[in-house]
Amino acid sequence: MTGDGPYELCPIGRVESPLTDAEFAPKQGDEGAPEAYLVFSPTVAVGLRDLRPDAEVLVLTWLDRARRDVLAVRPRDDHARPETGVFSTRSADRPNPIGLHRVRVLAVDGLRMRVAGLEALDGTPVLDVKPVLGRRDER
Repeated sequence: MTGDGPYELCPIGRVESPLTDAEFAPKQGDEGAPEAYLVFSPTVAVGLRDLRPDAEVLVLTWLDRARRDVLAVRPRDDHARPETGVFSTRSADRPNPIGLHRVRVLAVDGLRMRVAGLEALDGTPVLDVKPVLGRRDER
């Protein structure tokens, strides 16, 4: 395998959310996730300047409470379903627990961004934010 690490990821912020326990959090953001905040480091302020309310963005997080030794799961923790390879699921437990969340920006106030549809737990490190693209000619 080429390009073997080590690799370094540096969080650019963290999640502020009323969700504190994965057992009681929704499995996906569109399943009743409460409004939450992304709180960014001052070092990335310039990168946030063009984000506006109603924009849809992808938030990449480091699922810091996930297990990294899991390669097979029962989807949605449903024991009636067959065990499935983790890479064909959205399970948080995986070798590199990177979360991918499609959210809607509700407000931006300096280094704080209020979002809808984020199922990440309070304190989860934020790795990156990217726009959701529509047509090919956008950005």
